[in-house]
Amino acid sequence: MSKKFRKAMLVLLSSLMLLITACGSGETLKADGQGDSGELKKVVLRLKWIHQAQFAGFYTAVEKGFYKDAGLDVDIRPGGSDFPAVQMVASGSEQFGVTGADQIIIAREKGVPVKGVSTIYRKTPFVMFALKESGISTMEDLVGQKVGIKLGGNEELTFRAMEKSAGIKTPEIEEMPIKYDLSPLLTGQVKAWPGYVINEVLAVQEQGKEVNIIDPNDYGINFYADTLFTTESIIKKDPEMVKSFVQASMKGWDYALKNPEEAAEFGLKYGDKLDLDHEVAMMKASIPLLEPEQLPLGSTEEEAWGTLQKSLIELGFVKKEQDLKTLFTNEYLE
Repeated sequence: MSKKFRKAMLVLLSSLMLLITACGSGETLKADGQGDSGELKKVVLRLKWIHQAQFAGFYTAVEKGFYKDAGLDVDIRPGGSDFPAVQMVASGSEQFGVTGADQIIIAREKGVPVKGVSTIYRKTPFVMFALKESGISTMEDLVGQKVGIKLGGNEELTFRAMEKSAGIKTPEIEEMPIKYDLSPLLTGQVKAWPGYVINEVLAVQEQGKEVNIIDPNDYGINFYADTLFTTESIIKKDPEMVKSFVQASMKGWDYALKNPEEAAEFGLKYGDKLDLDHEVAMMKASIPLLEPEQLPLGSTEEEAWGTLQKSLIELGFVKKEQDLKTLFTNEYLE
């Protein structure tokens, strides 16, 4: 083989390698959803509570690549008393959070500029419930009974509103502050319990107990629950990112509604102690609460925010009325 031939072959092989490398790089960029825009934008979502199917739509948006397609790399973090979503997002270290709509109103009164951009649970999952054997099935039945109460937040607000609607004065019910252990209800220490129909009610039923549910809707009470929010500063700084995040999230929730078993299974990747059967039941129980009306998924109504704010003022949770247009927007759903 001549030197000239060997040299020509080396040039040809080098050209082929460059071509293969270039093609591979192009395919990688496309697969990562980065395209010409560079790296994915990192975003943090702080949940209202621990990982569970209550937040399945957000997990779905990650697992199905909806956030990635929108140019976002989303880190979903659990919330709770140690990591309250409003404070975490308001600090500026995180971009989005999930909290009760009432907490947004309370925060605005304190001068914290958070704003709802989508309401997930438009029908409240909160109920009071009792073991069927107790015979308790209405708010009026709670008079003179010892009842578990979760103080602070949406749970207490809804319970107080139910009391007021039923014409019951607070001293007429013996209250026992409770946390999350259901033992006081199961042992009869208290006769009724505050919880979510998609969670605590299911947990009791899974132990073979029948329950009677006292639904706030029967007393004219329906406060928006889980609401996706961000801050005014983030909206002003990067409205396109907010729009991309909200729309990708709603795409995740839409998929979760149509595929509840798959969506519930996604959650197992986020919480290592979750039980699949319970998570599937939670997801299926959520569906009527996520889409109670024929409104676009996630959209909210000014009237509902006004009713919620009025109740917060009447019950003493807040003192000043806030401009409703500062509390929420449907702009990023469109």
